[in-house]
Parts: sequence; structure tokens; C-alpha cells
Amino acid sequence: MNAKLSVNINKIATLRNSRGGNNPDVVKVALDCERFGAQGITVHPRPDERHIRYKDVYDLKPLLKTEFNIEGNCKEKKFVDLVLEVKPTQVTLVPDVQGQLTSDHGWDTIKNKNYLMDMIALFKASGIRTSIFVNADVRMIEGAKETGTDRIELYTESYAKNYTSNKEEAIKDFIDASKKANELGIGLNAGHDLSLENLKYFAQQIPNLMEVSIGHALISDALYLGLENTIQLYLRQLNNK
Repeated sequence: MNAKLSVNINKIATLRNSRGGNNPDVVKVALDCERFGAQGITVHPRPDERHIRYKDVYDLKPLLKTEFNIEGNCKEKKFVDLVLEVKPTQVTLVPDVQGQLTSDHGWDTIKNKNYLMDMIALFKASGIRTSIFVNADVRMIEGAKETGTDRIELYTESYAKNYTSNKEEAIKDFIDASKKANELGIGLNAGHDLSLENLKYFAQQIPNLMEVSIGHALISDALYLGLENTIQLYLRQLNNK
């Protein structure tokens, strides 16, 4: 089974917000992404609403036909209330701090075990699939199992950063982490700095990869290649194993 491509549309919202008004139209772009082949849409609302706004999430929910993934910091009550009301396909819990530019680390699933257990139980009770953002560390995968999460999302920045210099070394921890997740029966997602350059190799090496969430690189590529063509190119990296 090929991993699904979920397109993160935060950068579209950033562009819209930089000028005011509604151009580009975030909802239209999301629907176009689906029409062009995306198998999911990801948003990551932050408290300052500097890109995706909470209203965008409410606007998207009744219109999307693919999987809807909402990422964010579950320590923000407004975020928790949003997710429980919207009921997306999946919530991905990310340990952001106030004002953080972008997600740059995974959960310490051992230190935060009890907290994560409570939050995951809350979302699962509403029928929402749960995923937690983690580094490629076998100990964190083992800790994730104890929280009751359905899936983990491997934070792939280190892989992307080191891919061009030594891809075999860059992927090593991710292979170990994915094997542990498979052994423990945890679903496996991945995201952060995956691109047309490094995605195919990652998908080839990671067993039972279920979903990748890609935003910045995909939207940047679309400026040159066009959105429809770019989505098809990313799907090809996942399909040609």
C-alpha cells in the first residue's frame, strides 16, 4: 500500500494574510488539491493565526472529501475545543511553544506520558484518529505506545538536512524507528522538509508508511511547476517504489 499524500496548505494562508482579503482563496486551493489528486489536507492553526485561521478550519470541514488532518498544540484550550467541535479525520499533536516559527522537535513521550494519555483519550472518545509528532528515537516510539495513540508522525527534518551528504546514514534512525512502530502496532506518518528530492528514497526505505504531510516544499515547487503538476509529481514519488 502506498503512503497517502496530505497537502499542508498553511503557506497558502500565509500568502493570503500578507495582503489581506481572500486571494488566494484557501478553501478553493484545498479543494483544488483534492481535485488534483491529494489524498488529504493538513492545516496547523496557531494561536496568533498568522497563517491558517480558525475560521478556515470551520470553512473547510464540510467541503473536504478526503482526510482532514489538524495539527497543533493541544496545550492550547482553543485548539482542543476547535478539534473536538470540527471532528477531523485525524488530529496530530505537536509540542509547539508560543510564537514558534515552525515545528522543530517531537514530544518526549516518556516525560509527557500521562498528559498525552489524557489528551489522546479525549480525542479518541470523539472518534478522532490520533497521531503524535515524535523524533526518530526508538525510546520515544516505545513511549508513544504507552500513550494509546493510533499513529505517530516522524519528524523528518534531520533526514532532509543530511540526505544530500549521506542518505544511507540520514535514513538509519528512521528505519529503526519505523521498525519499532511496526513491531508495536502503531501507524506511521511522516513530515517536515520532505521534498521531490528526498521523498522517494524515504518512502522506499520506511516499511508500512501510511501518510506524509508536505507543505512548504510542495507549495514552493508549485510556483515553478504548477499546483496540479506538482501534486502529481509528489504522488509519483510515493507510487514508484
